[in-house]
Amino acid sequence: MAIFLNILFLALGFIFLAKGADFFVDGASSIAKRFKIPQLVIGLTIVAMGTSMPEAAVSIKAAISGNADISIGNVVGSNILNILIILGISSVIFPLVVKKSTLKIDIPIVIGATSVLFLLGLLSKVYWWGGLIMLFGFGGYLTYLFISAKKNKEDDQTPIKDMPIWKSIIFVILGIALIIFGSEFAVETATNLAKMAGWSDAFIGLTIVALGTSLPELFTSVMAAIKKNPDIAIGNVVGSNIFNILFILSITSLIIPVNFATSFLIDTAISLACAVLLLVLSLKGGKLKRWGGIIMLVSYGGYFAYLYFTQIQV
Repeated sequence: MAIFLNILFLALGFIFLAKGADFFVDGASSIAKRFKIPQLVIGLTIVAMGTSMPEAAVSIKAAISGNADISIGNVVGSNILNILIILGISSVIFPLVVKKSTLKIDIPIVIGATSVLFLLGLLSKVYWWGGLIMLFGFGGYLTYLFISAKKNKEDDQTPIKDMPIWKSIIFVILGIALIIFGSEFAVETATNLAKMAGWSDAFIGLTIVALGTSLPELFTSVMAAIKKNPDIAIGNVVGSNIFNILFILSITSLIIPVNFATSFLIDTAISLACAVLLLVLSLKGGKLKRWGGIIMLVSYGGYFAYLYFTQIQV
């Protein structure tokens, strides 16, 4: 009964996180639009980061609670899952066209950011100065996005709801509240499940929590593939992976040094290999084809088996 209740609360936590992110993005975007903030700025900040808010909330909460394995595992696990599962499923549904800018700049930035995380992990902790390095990198990436979007006149691509100011404020407050409650539920119940089932925090963070916090990306990318909008499917995942490392872990490590267990070096190396795999599979013809998606899904099956047999025991 205790396990069932914890699973129920974990699912409830994920629902709160997903809906909270939706409410926050809608409310904050509407307020920003009302104050004449350019739609380009809204799209590249509030909306683009919205799908990664669950990872941010869970990682920061876990680190502060002393569950660094869940904090690091959530980010690294989400990045692996984003590429192998989300893009794997999306490209099997419909082959994804990859922009030249994504191939030349965005995916290499994911590779670079993951490499930096790996090097910081060699120190066994991600300290505040490591967080600053990643935060500066994130600032540089945002600057590139602004310049690129203005140059390509893509500032009208983000649909923003028009709502009365009072409704927008309620949406923002409700969104933040749901995200806070959702992260509490997710971290606490995931930790309880790990103890009851004899699973390590690392295994929980790399799989269950990673999947739960990646639900917004999963829904967004799969729906984009179904609607044949490949730019959104690919861009959503690549942007989220960059945000997860350069922003979430930087903010977390600025709040408190984040312990980086030796076993995570392997997972980070696997995350790096996933980004390289995405680049290689997308190079030919600038497309991520169905056979590439199948390779990704099979690869995740192998990764999950590795996790199960090496990290499931505390």
